[in-house]
Amino acid sequence: MKLGILSTAPRCYSTRRLVAAAKDRGHKVSVVNTLKCSIDLQSGKPDLYYRGKPLAEFDAMVPRIGASITYFGTAVVRQLEQMNVFVTNSSAGISNSRDKLRSMQILSRHHIGMPRTTFVRDRGDVIPSIERIGGAPVIIKLLEGTQGVGVILADSIKIAEAIIETLQTAKQNVLVQGFVAESKGRDVRAFVIGDRVIGAMRRVAQGDEFRSNVHRGGQVEAIELDDQYRETALRAAQIMGLRVAGVDMLEGKDGPQVMEVNSSPGLEGIERATQTDIAGAIVDYCAAHVDFPEMDIRQRLTVSRGYGVCELFVPEGSHFVGMTIADAAFTEKDINVLTLYRGKTVIPNPKRSRLLEPGDRLLCFGKQESMKEMVPKKTQKQRAPKVKTLDTSMIDEASA
Repeated sequence: MKLGILSTAPRCYSTRRLVAAAKDRGHKVSVVNTLKCSIDLQSGKPDLYYRGKPLAEFDAMVPRIGASITYFGTAVVRQLEQMNVFVTNSSAGISNSRDKLRSMQILSRHHIGMPRTTFVRDRGDVIPSIERIGGAPVIIKLLEGTQGVGVILADSIKIAEAIIETLQTAKQNVLVQGFVAESKGRDVRAFVIGDRVIGAMRRVAQGDEFRSNVHRGGQVEAIELDDQYRETALRAAQIMGLRVAGVDMLEGKDGPQVMEVNSSPGLEGIERATQTDIAGAIVDYCAAHVDFPEMDIRQRLTVSRGYGVCELFVPEGSHFVGMTIADAAFTEKDINVLTLYRGKTVIPNPKRSRLLEPGDRLLCFGKQESMKEMVPKKTQKQRAPKVKTLDTSMIDEASA
């Protein structure tokens, strides 16, 4: 295999380890400086130039895109995708994960635990928004900060309001998140490769520092994740569209709370803590998947005129409830069911004998007119009811 490492820092630990791991396995490997690439576009022939010459043919590329070059870096990765080069992380996945607001928005649609988060621009909305997420203390984050930079703990609402106003005056967009006190300056990073968690570590902040990042002096220790944390990490990476990711989670009282999904996670801390050859696992993953280039599924499927991708919802009381997929006559209507979502369960390529239940969501590809006919008339969207946590003393009194 001919492997490329897309990186502007050939001497950093992660790049050097990937190069060494590839050479140890007998692969040809080169470091490609992202900023030295040029993108050429012409009908039917996307091309990429490196240092003024056509880029050599690669079987796979591992993108290590820094936050400061996200826009150009993802453009280069996107060009590699159009050239059918296997990349460990898609351009869309990198873009999704790099923007903290976008990543939280994507994850919030799914059953993934996360700290309560708010995004606000109007000064008059700051205090009500903070109160909605539980009040002070709160964490204030710059949307594109990395390695703990741009993360501030505000002990009171007034301090939070002043910090947000100052940052917005400097034209910085910020997220405000509820402070998960029980995490006590600790978090968990799970390193995901493909559909496995290869290693995990707990990072512990030192002294008065609340940020546990290794770059902030946090100490690391290897841990064994239970099924809930492992499943959360895998699903978060898959939802983001990342094959290689570092998923950072807080240890909340209600289970794992995803803070961030990192598309270019550093290898030094995780390898030191777990004594695992993470770089080698990434190289092995590339070697096993070079025949499966990344592609934009919606882009490919919607080029057929009159056909597209749609998600059909089966509400309570629908006449489809209790029917099998075969009985619902999807095939006769030129509709293929690609995936069935049932709560937290994902059923790919469901059998035609599968019974439909209330709340099922069907990801379908087919004739758009037929799919529109299957969607019931829109009704007023009901907000999800607020679930209040009962005080333990109230429960004891009721039991007595």
